[in-house]
Amino acid sequence: MRRHVLSLVAGAAALSAVASSTLAAQGTPAARHNAKVARLAIRNATIVDGNGTPARGPADILIVGDTIAQIVYLDPVAVASGRARRPQADAEIDASGKFVLPGLINAHAHLQSERAGRAQPYDYTLKLWLASGITTVREVGADNNQQLLAAREAEKSGAVSPRIHAYLRFGGARTPTQARERVRALKAQGADGIKITGLDRDILRAMLDEAKQVGLRVAHHVGVEETNVWDDIAGGTTTIEHWYGIPDAAIRSKRQNFPSDYNYNDETDRFRWAGRLWREADPALLDTVLASMVKASVAWVPTLDIYEASRDLQRAQTQPWFRDYLHPSLEEYFKPDPANHGSYFIGWSSTDEVHWKENYRIWMAALRSFEQKGGTIACGDDAGFIYQMYGFGLIREMELHAEAGFHPLKIIEHCTGNAAKVMGEEQRLGRVRAGYLADLIVVDGNPLEDLKVLYPTGTTKIVDGREVPTGGVQWTVKGGTPYHGPTLLAEVKEIVRRARAK
Repeated sequence: MRRHVLSLVAGAAALSAVASSTLAAQGTPAARHNAKVARLAIRNATIVDGNGTPARGPADILIVGDTIAQIVYLDPVAVASGRARRPQADAEIDASGKFVLPGLINAHAHLQSERAGRAQPYDYTLKLWLASGITTVREVGADNNQQLLAAREAEKSGAVSPRIHAYLRFGGARTPTQARERVRALKAQGADGIKITGLDRDILRAMLDEAKQVGLRVAHHVGVEETNVWDDIAGGTTTIEHWYGIPDAAIRSKRQNFPSDYNYNDETDRFRWAGRLWREADPALLDTVLASMVKASVAWVPTLDIYEASRDLQRAQTQPWFRDYLHPSLEEYFKPDPANHGSYFIGWSSTDEVHWKENYRIWMAALRSFEQKGGTIACGDDAGFIYQMYGFGLIREMELHAEAGFHPLKIIEHCTGNAAKVMGEEQRLGRVRAGYLADLIVVDGNPLEDLKVLYPTGTTKIVDGREVPTGGVQWTVKGGTPYHGPTLLAEVKEIVRRARAK
């Protein structure tokens, strides 16, 4: 596989000089940042489709309006002789030596207008997402449903933004009747889906039944509640977010062995003991739980990145992109403070980190088993909490999927085709395929060799004994509109600079 991919890159590079001169002779102008044209071509691309199949190329991708109209795989001999028939365009992106992927889909995202009581502009988050190659977000449970719907409508009207699927917060309901009324109200507001947290069993059953009747998907952030994943299996929840509820359902005694002074509302307590949960699950029963999830078509969005600070706090606190791109409101929110959800690192110990490392080992093994049984895993980062920045968190999520043992092609599928599937959008999103929406990214480097090339800041490599910069998403194309990754990142840096100056 590695030799095949490298040969594709070598073939694309060999074509580069000939192809570039051919394009120059055609006189087609280069694409410009945030300037949509009727016909946009991405030339000489090595394509990773998003369905788990190997890379192939070089190819020209023709975008007409907001749709992939044509993919033409190039014959090097025909290109060299000038006989290749190449689609005409009004502007083009030269992807020689680069990889083209479907736009990444963040299936567990948050668009936040403030952190720690301080304003944080949407522009900051939206541009970080696009700079990281994210063209679609499933926003799960914004604090303000109306603000989320307004942001979605702004995106549809042409704002610089990924496309937004709005999963509105369910809120409170004291009776099954109220739960059904709440679902119908969210449907009337225009929700794409519903985000729920812990609910009593009778409320959950009524809510899931009504959601199924009105055609709304449900993302469930399970807590330590009356319900667990057995209830989601019975009721037809679309996705389990994070992981609570799965190991709980595999504990023979029906409840984790909490100490007598445990307080769930004390987040230091909650997350300290969460780090001991997976080891209490019975392996045989866990296998039954995972098989039952697959049979019931309950998908899993694990957000491995968002708990990583629990196993390595120092790494989480010193990420290199904080220097230029961490907004001061987010920086304030990250400081340990019981008032801020997820800022629970008060008295965090090496013992806690050891327990969490073991937690990850078992959790990752469960993810592998789940996919082997036919389960659907999607990517989400839950950024805005626990030292994870928007966009950067999703790339870290991909690296952690690699640590869990998944092949890079499968990881890309998790974050594209699979994520589209959990949103019911697999017929138009998540693949590089004619007829699909033109949501694409052009990456400087080979993500199948090094996922770090997907970070918006790129990475480095050694050339002739010297460290040189490489990587980064050079272009994010959303619905046919090209956004230049380095330009977006420079704009984010300026937003942060101005905010810090205040």
